[in-house]
Amino acid sequence: MIHFILQGKGGVGKSFICAVLYQYMDNKNMNVVGFDTDPVNTTFAGYKSLGVKIIDIMSGDDIDQRKFDKMIEIILKNNDVSNIIIDNGASSFVPLVSYLKENDALQMIKDAGHDVQLHTVITGGQAIGDTLAGLSVLATNFPQSDIVVWLNQYFGSIASPAGDKNFEDFKLYKDHSSQIRCLVRIPQRKQSLFGKDIEEMLSRRQTFEEAINSDEVPVMTKQRLKIFWKEMCAELDRAQLV
Repeated sequence: MIHFILQGKGGVGKSFICAVLYQYMDNKNMNVVGFDTDPVNTTFAGYKSLGVKIIDIMSGDDIDQRKFDKMIEIILKNNDVSNIIIDNGASSFVPLVSYLKENDALQMIKDAGHDVQLHTVITGGQAIGDTLAGLSVLATNFPQSDIVVWLNQYFGSIASPAGDKNFEDFKLYKDHSSQIRCLVRIPQRKQSLFGKDIEEMLSRRQTFEEAINSDEVPVMTKQRLKIFWKEMCAELDRAQLV
């Protein structure tokens, strides 16, 4: 399975999703590798224990779409890997979508025997419109591809301005529900406790296991991270992504 994590809005949790997905699969003893194509912030590759590899897509200060060829070559050559996770940056969202569409790359990957899932994230708060636009771009450009939508309410509720409609009530969701393989709801816990603990863990580029087993992490922080991780894994079990 090839997992592309794509969203045109930066700072909404793409790399966090990549790391969560990697850890979840690794904990299930699945064969998984990660690649980071973000030309600005290689956050996913910052998790040293995950061994994520960087794919350089830049020529000078510009994104070189031809360098996406290397990414496709890597995918096609890794036939012995059951899951490949590719983190793509917000700045390269449009170039990568254009590349995949113009080259019919997703169908080529499928024809080579790989399943493909497109992952995107929807957030609440001020970024909700931008993240919904990102989902719309994926759904309209790749109508034959499965899309996994991660709902991240860290920045606010994912609802209409009046608060009378949730994501499943949105026209965008209804129009493309046949493409949306599943919704993954990132657990919501008190931001001043759980949110701060996770932020600090992410800033250290630690996995949940590393943070929970660290002698430098306070005991109650470990407890909250255990609770969150258990709930996150239960949500992924429910979604049946793998």
